[in-house]
Amino acid sequence: MTDLFIRTKLLIGDKALDTLKASRVAVFGVGGVGGYVIEALARSGVGTLDIVDHDTVSDSNINRQIIATTKTVGQYKVDVMKQRILEINPEANVNVHKCFYLPETADQFDFTKYDYVVDAIDTVTGKLQLIERAKEAKTPIISSMGAGNKLDPTQFEVSDIYKTSVCPLAKVMRRECKKRGIEHLKVVYSKEKPLKPKKEFFTDGEIVPGSIAFVPSVVGLILGGEVLKDLIS
Repeated sequence: MTDLFIRTKLLIGDKALDTLKASRVAVFGVGGVGGYVIEALARSGVGTLDIVDHDTVSDSNINRQIIATTKTVGQYKVDVMKQRILEINPEANVNVHKCFYLPETADQFDFTKYDYVVDAIDTVTGKLQLIERAKEAKTPIISSMGAGNKLDPTQFEVSDIYKTSVCPLAKVMRRECKKRGIEHLKVVYSKEKPLKPKKEFFTDGEIVPGSIAFVPSVVGLILGGEVLKDLIS
């Protein structure tokens, strides 16, 4: 096989590429954000990927999720993502975890085995548990804040959780991290004020966030870039 990562090697060199090949990264959440994180990591030559999600592809995912097409609707996201990773890099090791990360599933994961953890899930409870477990294992972690109801991808930035502002999810996370004695947490967040979804499209009174193709993808690529920089630094 020809060198799949020759263009990457031209920028970072053999040693850094070998480091990526030997790395194991866990990505929790294979949605609009997490899918693009995994895409970036796979195309950068990360050797082992653990992908965690229990959701299946739905029609409403097609506008923004890299694995969502009319052909993949109904399939488990982790299964579709694994196939995509191996089509990009047949030598990659992919560990599929068909579950949501919740307090009752947390013991299925040994964070000491990972070189990096990416939090791309939606629930505050799950995020906090992920962060606590990663910190206990001394494993680097980066967390995605709110990407829903946003239209300006240029406003996303990398920061510490305690330096964030505007983002409602980041506000909750700041408070909860402080309660738990978490001193630092690298996050990607936006200062753009969330838009209000149009009420006429709500079904059964359920309020769901709006999203668009070019916002979660940008967040995912920023997260992936930070992971790669930290791994080879």
